[in-house]
Amino acid sequence: MKLLAFLLVALGAYGCSIPTVSLAKGSREYVAADYSQVLNRWTRAESLLSLPELDDKLTVTATYQSWDFRWAYVVRYAQDYRLTVEQRRVLFETSLGESDQVHEFFVALYGTTPRWADLAKPTSSWVVRLIDDMGSETAPERIEAILRPGALERRYYPYTSVWRRAFRIRFPRVAADGRPTLAAAAHWFGLRFAGAEGNQELRWHLAAGGP
Repeated sequence: MKLLAFLLVALGAYGCSIPTVSLAKGSREYVAADYSQVLNRWTRAESLLSLPELDDKLTVTATYQSWDFRWAYVVRYAQDYRLTVEQRRVLFETSLGESDQVHEFFVALYGTTPRWADLAKPTSSWVVRLIDDMGSETAPERIEAILRPGALERRYYPYTSVWRRAFRIRFPRVAADGRPTLAAAAHWFGLRFAGAEGNQELRWHLAAGGP
């Protein structure tokens, strides 16, 4: 009972301080040192535990590649790799342009059975969807497995490890019927991982104004 009470208090405290994000575009004034803070703002993590065994069925960490995140990423990358002004400009145009075309996430996850945790294969026990609180649900248009995460993934997404599978998951911004895949009135959007072993959601709560 004491453990349950502690968890309820902790969840209540968390619920009162849920961080919000904004999908607004525009220029930023980030420097390379700001990257870690921006990464944390756009990253969510959850674990699906099976009770009473406390078996960790799925642990997922994901970063949404928003306009804001991409800006900070390019600034950090440009400094690390000593890009020229022209190279930096091209990287900005390419990366920010992609944010107008797709909703993209960098995802690293751990599952009790590695073969079932490979989202890019039909043998995966998990189905991932882009969702929001207005009932929108969208399947990925592409899931790219990163077979051997290297220095770049380890540096820019430090939650990547040899124990986790890494993916880039892309969703269309516009559905086949012409509607945006994230509703204009949405208060949050997220990723849902569902399967026979359970389901888990990662949510990004939006500041006033929605997508």
